[in-house]
Amino acid sequence: MIDPILRDAESKMAKSVDHFGGELATIRTGRANPALIDKVMVPYYGTPTPLNQLAQISAPEPRLLVVQVYDKSQIGAIEKALRSGDMSLNPANDGQVIRVPIPPLTEERRKEYVRLVRQKAEEARVAIRNVRRDEIHRVDQMAKNGEVAEDESKRAHTRLQKITEAQVERVDALAARKEHEVLEI
Repeated sequence: MIDPILRDAESKMAKSVDHFGGELATIRTGRANPALIDKVMVPYYGTPTPLNQLAQISAPEPRLLVVQVYDKSQIGAIEKALRSGDMSLNPANDGQVIRVPIPPLTEERRKEYVRLVRQKAEEARVAIRNVRRDEIHRVDQMAKNGEVAEDESKRAHTRLQKITEAQVERVDALAARKEHEVLEI
């Protein structure tokens, strides 16, 4: 009776950790990463469309992204969308591909990104704790309704706490690795 609840909780917490990992990929480090500009929205015939659906993005060099556009008529719109983003990028196109040089990060910008990593990590921890709270409430309701015994309820609380701690450790490890990448020169 309790095992499905614990598996469900672990699954939801793992999804929170995976989401956090995806968000970390969009935070800029010193090197080029195609995920940096994957989600840049480009007006494609009046519809905002993510860049990764309009072009192939690669990183042939540590400080350069190359965007190969599928529809060559959209090169100007993509270049404009990249320029207007908050990452201070200066793309250049040669009519075939767009080259996006990644400027080195200043010390101030690095510290700002570290703060952003920590903020996102805290949001992930809160999401994990919310799952724990919801599942504990579910177990308590089952105990209140007489569906599970009190000692089984207590064991479920302990196991939920252990699952939560393990997932929070994963978030902390991901955050620490990303902070190290951001601060690396």
